[in-house]
Amino acid sequence: LKSEGKLQNDSVLTIIDFSQSSNNKRMYVIDLYHKVLLFNTYVAHGRNTGEEFAEHFSNIAGTFQSSLGFYITQSLATGAHVGLSLILQGIEKGFNDLAKQREIIIHGADYATEQFIHDNGRLGRSFGCPSVPPELIQPVAEAIKDGSCLFIYYPDNTYISQSALLN
Repeated sequence: LKSEGKLQNDSVLTIIDFSQSSNNKRMYVIDLYHKVLLFNTYVAHGRNTGEEFAEHFSNIAGTFQSSLGFYITQSLATGAHVGLSLILQGIEKGFNDLAKQREIIIHGADYATEQFIHDNGRLGRSFGCPSVPPELIQPVAEAIKDGSCLFIYYPDNTYISQSALLN
């Protein structure tokens, strides 16, 4: 993506590792130039993606499932229901290219906190959005906005074998 000139903010890479339990801090924001981890935090997956573990993924509206693959972050937005959020552009045809139509965004959520895990035994789930603890949405969104790369990973055989960017 960088070599193709698709990233305006190529100093930051965000990886969400959905192969891990939702009880783990599985979102990593990395400053590539300074080689430091900026954030390592909890991130929720879609309600029909799985319980504690993410297992099922979709690019179809109304599934309430998360989508895999590479995204390019867009601008900040403010919504009536979620407050501050970060718009995502999915760039992998068939895997996440409908993210904008599905309104898949990064936003803060009370169900994406350590307290929620303590009370419920696992992180809560979204409508498909990667949701982070409310107190982190602003610093995370500010760090990765405006054209950085976000990669949502899970060892899904279909994705791994058919992703144009991985192959």
